Amino acid sequence: MVTNNPLLTPHDIPLFSLIKAEHIQPALETIISDNEHDITALVVVEAASWDNFIQPFEDLDERLSKMWDTVSHLNSVLDNEDFRESYRTCLPIISDYATSLAQNEKIFQKYQDVHDSAAFSSLNQAQQKLIENSLRDFRLSGVALPDNKKERFKAIQSELSTLSNSFEQNLLDATDHWMLHIVDEDDMSGLPGNAKALAREQAIQKELEGWVFTLQAPSYIPFIMFADKRILRQQIYKAYVTRASELGPDAGRWDNTDIIDSILALRREKAALLGFDDYVDLALQTRMADNSDTVTDFLLQLAKASKPSAEREILELSAYATQDGISELKAWDLPFYSEKLRQQQYAISQEDVRPWFPLNRVLQGLFDVVRNLYGLTISERTDVDTWHPDVQYFEITDDKGTARGRFFLDLYARKGKRGGAWMGDGISRKETPDLIQNPLAWLVTNFSPPIDNNPSLLTHDEVITLFHEFGHGLHHMLTQIAYPSVSGINGVPWDAVELPSQMMENWAWQDEVLGMISGHFETGESLPEELIKRLKDAKNFQAGMFLLRQLEFATFDLSIHKGTVSVNVQKALDQVRADVSVFFPPEFNRFQNSFSHIFAGGYASGYYSYSWAEVLSADAFSLFEENGIFDTKTGQSFLTNILEKGGSADPLELFIAFRGREPEIDALLRHRGLAA
Repeated sequence: MVTNNPLLTPHDIPLFSLIKAEHIQPALETIISDNEHDITALVVVEAASWDNFIQPFEDLDERLSKMWDTVSHLNSVLDNEDFRESYRTCLPIISDYATSLAQNEKIFQKYQDVHDSAAFSSLNQAQQKLIENSLRDFRLSGVALPDNKKERFKAIQSELSTLSNSFEQNLLDATDHWMLHIVDEDDMSGLPGNAKALAREQAIQKELEGWVFTLQAPSYIPFIMFADKRILRQQIYKAYVTRASELGPDAGRWDNTDIIDSILALRREKAALLGFDDYVDLALQTRMADNSDTVTDFLLQLAKASKPSAEREILELSAYATQDGISELKAWDLPFYSEKLRQQQYAISQEDVRPWFPLNRVLQGLFDVVRNLYGLTISERTDVDTWHPDVQYFEITDDKGTARGRFFLDLYARKGKRGGAWMGDGISRKETPDLIQNPLAWLVTNFSPPIDNNPSLLTHDEVITLFHEFGHGLHHMLTQIAYPSVSGINGVPWDAVELPSQMMENWAWQDEVLGMISGHFETGESLPEELIKRLKDAKNFQAGMFLLRQLEFATFDLSIHKGTVSVNVQKALDQVRADVSVFFPPEFNRFQNSFSHIFAGGYASGYYSYSWAEVLSADAFSLFEENGIFDTKTGQSFLTNILEKGGSADPLELFIAFRGREPEIDALLRHRGLAA
């Protein structure tokens, strides 16, 4: 028996340093047991109402979410074998509990009773939306199924949860395991100083001579972009694109191939159990898009706009590489020669601007942007418990001194930490007559850490990543909705959730903001006007190829989730590339085995959301372009109509309230340089 469990201790901020693997299962089982006891009493209340049923039920769900979100977060950022095993053990437990609740006909009937009551019309919009969402989710969880099918649905949910976790862990292990050890300095030709310094640090940590490059983004990206030695680019590329597959240097060791097939089969079975045409049809029940035809038409429209540009861009790149003796472009040549061509055309590379973007200066500039837009102040506190010494903690207050939200920043890549960048909603906003629980977020990236007594220096691409995730954070933290299920990003359709994040990226391109977020790490000088001009001139370099690649991912995602029969995933990807792409990777490429967005995240049948939401964000930002990027009235309108509303209303309704009309695609094409 574990006593003094920090996961069961009431808290405003999790007690990270006290949480151990042995705390997880006892805490989960205790909360579930307590909840089941309380639910037994709730389902027999007469004349169910918001106060005597919905709100208490919301409180029970929120208690479990606070605990489990903390555990899931730690599993992503501070991986160790004991924690991993305990987390894996608990996945079926929480899945079974959640599905049992969602299939409980008595609970469902109480929600339906409240919805059908005369009092429903007197509830506020957020309360009504919460109830409507809940009724929809009950149906999508099989509440109307016969008992034998309910049990099968529950088993599917549990197995999907376990498989998704296994997919992510395999990818993490495969990424962490491989390294390229270089001892001959000639093999470092072409690499920027920051990449060399990081590789030297990696070698020292592993007690090796020379330099070590890994498959983590701060190491892999500069190597594939700048290393002159083609055979080494090929080597690291092959290791990267065969991660967690049956091929490559770790062939079969952490293979996700069978996991992918199992996930897809279970999703098809789940959709069939619920009576949907296929998994795409099921997934779109909770999205902005009406149906799969709407999504397909949208993707085709973007492909039609971008493919001619992409075809010109790949021909231009091939011709450029030919001058260097490359008769046929290979996948490991694309980043390298693209970067060289960019430098030739615009006299700038991402590495050129890195010295002007020390992380602390970028952060302060980002906070100043938020202050100018929304009248908010962001302050750091150093007396808060964290999960790693590099993690920082901040609080947000408005112009009246009222606390609005809190967030942790975990910005540097390290072993055992999931790759990529994301925002986690640790605690959601909640309001009762006695208190206001302010939201808490964790914002995670994988930037290069400080090296050789120099600060962490970002590329402009990484600056955009930081702005993007902070946009998600603002959506979560600035909500004014009182009920966790529809506050912040909760309850927001997946194809609308990227609106605030992609919207925030736009400020990282503005001259005034570039002056605010830049300062040379040695001199403090802001990014010179000439570099700003070159950076902006190069913004849409290979924009057609980039957008077409996103459309390839989105189309592949839809193609493997459509229909009722099993698919050969590799053949499906090959067909999509034949239809959509302008460049074909080598046969050994196993992109799908590391496509965690759809196999270990929430983007299954929803990767199109990035492009869908980019239409919304570009069109929304065009209003700032018309009125001024720091126009107070426009900023307050976006705050009150989008950020504060969370998932309490239909996203199209909220967009129209801000923009004054339905979204149009023109601004996206203009921003991408693809407008006719």
